[in-house]
Amino acid sequence: MAVSINDNEFHRLVDYIKDNYGINLTQKRILIEGRLSNELDSRGFTNYSDFLDMVFSDPTGSEIVNLLNRLTTNHTYFLREPEHYQFMREVFLPEIEKKRKDKKVIYCWSAGCSSGEEPYTNEIEMMEYFGSAAGSWDTKILATDISRKVLAKAQQGVYHADSMKNLSEDVKKKYFVPIGNDCFRVSDELKKRVVYKVFNLMDEIPFRKQPFDLIFCRNVMIYFDMETKNKLINRLYDVLAPGGYLFIGHAESVQRDQSGFTYVKPAIYRKD
Repeated sequence: MAVSINDNEFHRLVDYIKDNYGINLTQKRILIEGRLSNELDSRGFTNYSDFLDMVFSDPTGSEIVNLLNRLTTNHTYFLREPEHYQFMREVFLPEIEKKRKDKKVIYCWSAGCSSGEEPYTNEIEMMEYFGSAAGSWDTKILATDISRKVLAKAQQGVYHADSMKNLSEDVKKKYFVPIGNDCFRVSDELKKRVVYKVFNLMDEIPFRKQPFDLIFCRNVMIYFDMETKNKLINRLYDVLAPGGYLFIGHAESVQRDQSGFTYVKPAIYRKD
């Protein structure tokens, strides 16, 4: 039997998620009941109060992350939003190749990387661009997400062919190993170039040793209200190098009067 959420329980859940993770669920009451009521029922909870007590008091943090995974969408695939990768090839990589011709290092962050398709795509694009010289470039990518579950999947690096439909056959052969049942594993060379860490984008950004040249933060802010978005965008601005780029989802935008970013084209911004 479906478990209904009362007003107090709904506001308790919404306020907690907003305060701790920036996600705005105030208009998502039907979604919350639709995605959680069977979970409560299967685990023997007859009301949301007891369920939330359990989730919020879990010392491991795994319960709250599981709840977040149920309430948000982790749908992603390789070469998503291809305009970004065209810009990488035509603008960003030629610029950084010239700028770093002596040091040969690129600092890239995939923020909210989900199950790894994005950072692996980013790395493939850089390795393809540099070609035979790729081995002389340090293009290691930092990839972060709040969920240990999706990071574990990313580190495993196994994907179904459906998520790879936008990749060419040549790229598949170079960077993936078929393992049967229409599944592929990323190559060891590709895997070692991505570093995964657990990180909540609502926290102060600790990765400040070296400013980033490129930050992907795509389809994360769709769950945030405007104030939360602006604060995050300004934190991202602070850890970008001058001349660096921020890529966001095409359904997202940056309020230009609320940050120092310069608009380049849809979903692409530059720190001058």
